[in-house]
Amino acid sequence: MYRAPLSEIMFTLKEVAGLKQLQEQLGQEELSDDLIEAILGEAAKFAEEEIAPLNRVGDENPAQLIDGSVKTSPGWKEVYTRWREGGWNALTGDPEFGGQGLPNLLHTAVFEMWNAGSMAFTLCPTLTIGAVEAIEKHGAPELKAKYLEKLISGEWTGTMNLTEPQAGSDLNALRAKAEPVGDGSYKISGQKIFITYGDHDMTDNLVHLVLARLPDAPAGTRGISLFAVPKYFVNDDGSLGDKNDVTVAGVEHKLGIHGSPTCTLSFGDNGGAIGWLIGEENKGLACMFTMMNNARLAVGVQGLGISERAFQEALAYSLDRKQGRGVGSKTDGMDPIAVHPDIKRTLLSMKSQTQVARAICYACAHALDMAKISTDADQKKFWAERAGLLTPIAKALSTDIGVDVASLGIQIHGGMGFIEETGAAQHLRDARIAPIYEGTNGIQSIDLVMRKLPMSGGGQVRSLITEIKEIAASVNADNTGELGDLGTKLDAAVADLETATEWLLAAQADGKVSEALAGATPYLRLAGITLGAGLLAKGALASKSAPEALKKPRYLMARSFAETVLGESAPLKDDVTRAAETILAFDAAELA
Repeated sequence: MYRAPLSEIMFTLKEVAGLKQLQEQLGQEELSDDLIEAILGEAAKFAEEEIAPLNRVGDENPAQLIDGSVKTSPGWKEVYTRWREGGWNALTGDPEFGGQGLPNLLHTAVFEMWNAGSMAFTLCPTLTIGAVEAIEKHGAPELKAKYLEKLISGEWTGTMNLTEPQAGSDLNALRAKAEPVGDGSYKISGQKIFITYGDHDMTDNLVHLVLARLPDAPAGTRGISLFAVPKYFVNDDGSLGDKNDVTVAGVEHKLGIHGSPTCTLSFGDNGGAIGWLIGEENKGLACMFTMMNNARLAVGVQGLGISERAFQEALAYSLDRKQGRGVGSKTDGMDPIAVHPDIKRTLLSMKSQTQVARAICYACAHALDMAKISTDADQKKFWAERAGLLTPIAKALSTDIGVDVASLGIQIHGGMGFIEETGAAQHLRDARIAPIYEGTNGIQSIDLVMRKLPMSGGGQVRSLITEIKEIAASVNADNTGELGDLGTKLDAAVADLETATEWLLAAQADGKVSEALAGATPYLRLAGITLGAGLLAKGALASKSAPEALKKPRYLMARSFAETVLGESAPLKDDVTRAAETILAFDAAELA
């Protein structure tokens, strides 16, 4: 059973992520607390009552390919229809095309609840919203007029088609072809794999966003274009016409997210699928990155949602399951396992990590909103860079947390966690894909170190470090003592992060690319846990005058994370600054 943590979500929005700042911006006057709480309340109800019951159904009854079309799990089509009719897909869409124009920050909070309900179900609208953003930003007016209203409403859904059998993370190897027809359209041919919701029966039409090469395109990623390829053609009056030349070649059998159909799609087997250019020729990668950046934060939110669901179920089980007796217990018989120190340690670790993921994902969404609505050029640049800096951290750290927390949830259940009956195992199986797709977490680390750290000459990352230092100073100035030595530990971690950051910036300036890449993954974790600890501390300080029932868990989360996780900062710093020689000396072929 899932219950949306509304009080913690609202607290994180207002006191940690920056909702108050967003509400103060010009044009956001209607974004009141009452409106936000009403939306979150209705979203929570739908997540708990409609989506959450689908999770086990989808796991045990996967989507199937029948006579060339995908049939989704029992009940999914009906719930999706109610979800769409409720207006949930249109939350952040452009009002010109029927959207509600609400901020990413609210969208992220709502999608936390959808993913906690069922990550496999929520993948469908996640991809659609990414497609909407790509077409909104890069599509020609006639393309927007034809597709946006139906995509924003959720009446149609969208997909992202990058990967091919020989081209995974390296899009230089992409072979799909696009040939101009002469009337503004293109014939698309080739095969794409791992296409999430590449086909389904929940809507009448799908719009595939496909990367392909023109005949005279330059080699490498500079020669990739992006095309909108509908499953069914759309007539001038908006009605659906004939089926396009897109076929489903197969549906994958996966470790998890069974309810989400992962398809192999073939384009142009019978003469050529017809598509329309999005953006400019040979500049499709920039258009696709609009969609991918949206998806990367959304995948981080998947890790968050899985973490919350796994924690809730582990907590409930620990309070119900009786084994042994607590130290000093005076009760007859056995006590709930929740009284045992090791279970307490595990539950507190799950809770604090989940809150770190929530705080970082929400902070990233806030930065995206500020970049969108800022009118001052310098502020717009600052917030766009901040969103860019936080996106790989939000994606990678939150999905790693999702796997870790889901695994700890199984451990809390003991042997029953290894049995599918409890549902704890499903969370780990579902969570395991999130560190892989939409750019593996290793690629997120490379993005962070090679592209994001150098922004503004390192000014953006230094600005973030300064903000964490200011939080640490506020903790040190606090006189209650209830936060222990949190401030001291945070100071030490920030110093380690600063040292590692300057080392990486200097290494890149000196042309030591391999050395910088060798330290990318430990650097991302160092940055993530330091920022996460700072945001937990910020939340604890904001709770200083709150009732004890609210203040105590936030203080304990901040202290626990600092005491058990922040100690990694010095070894992670050393991994960044000292381990490159050892790593680069390793040759995997020598072990073959």
